[in-house]
Amino acid sequence: MTNIAVIPARGGSKRIPRKNIKMFHGQPLISYSIEAAIKSNCFDRVIVSTDDEEIAEVALSFGAEVPFLRSKELSNDFAGTTPVIQDAILQLDDNDIEYICCIYATAPMLSEKDICAGLNTIKSKESCNY
Repeated sequence: MTNIAVIPARGGSKRIPRKNIKMFHGQPLISYSIEAAIKSNCFDRVIVSTDDEEIAEVALSFGAEVPFLRSKELSNDFAGTTPVIQDAILQLDDNDIEYICCIYATAPMLSEKDICAGLNTIKSKESCNY
């Protein structure tokens, strides 16, 4: 069984153009999410789902995989996160996935400890207290 992190990173941000790769404290913003996912050791694969070649290059340089470029239909202002993650699952064509984690590219304060705690919570079913 594999665990996969998917980091959606669209190239066409309107409010803050190129926000996913803007420099933040000396690194591209997306690099923090990639590094936290890798350092957590919770994932067999860290995938960036993007429609943008430059974002793909940055993601690869920080150790993520970019096995496909996202379609235009899933890269517009109205594309939601759920269809993007569903598309990533279909693109990967992996029938052995146990957990998928969506990590936003614009979460520089996310730590590997946060990721591990989230996975442990899901595994222990503590998140279902309702």
